[in-house]
Amino acid sequence: MNAICEAVKNYGPPVGRILLALIFVVSGVGKITGFEGTVGYIASKGMPLPQLAAVGAIAVELGAGILLVIGWQARWAAAAIFLFLIPTTLIFHNFWDAAAAQKQMQTIQFMKNLCIMGGMLYIMAFGAGPFSVDNRGR
Repeated sequence: MNAICEAVKNYGPPVGRILLALIFVVSGVGKITGFEGTVGYIASKGMPLPQLAAVGAIAVELGAGILLVIGWQARWAAAAIFLFLIPTTLIFHNFWDAAAAQKQMQTIQFMKNLCIMGGMLYIMAFGAGPFSVDNRGR
C-alpha cells in the first residue's frame, strides 16, 4: 500500500495537471481553427467585441493550459483559468435560462466547470507538484 501511495504522491500531481489542462488546450486549438464560428457563438450570447473576446479566450485556454501541462507558473495559470471560468460558466452554461431540450446538457457543463474550478483552486493552493518546471531541482 505504501508503494501505491508513494506513486500517487509522485505521479498524481503531474497527471492531474495534464488532465485538467487538456480540455483547455484542445478548446483553445479548436477556437483557433474555428475562429469565425467561435466569434459567432460569442456574439450570439450578446457579448460586446466578440473577436476580442475570442482572442482572449484563446490566450487563456491555450496559454494557461500549456503552462499547467509543463507546470510553469502553475499557480498563476490556475488563477487565470479559475477567473476565466466564472463569466464563461455564467454566460455560456446558464442552465436556468436554457431551453428545455438544452437544460440537462447546460447543467452538466455548468457543474463540470465548477469541478474544474475546484481543481484550479487546488493547484493555486498547493502548486504544480513534482515533475514540473516550477519544482525543478527540488
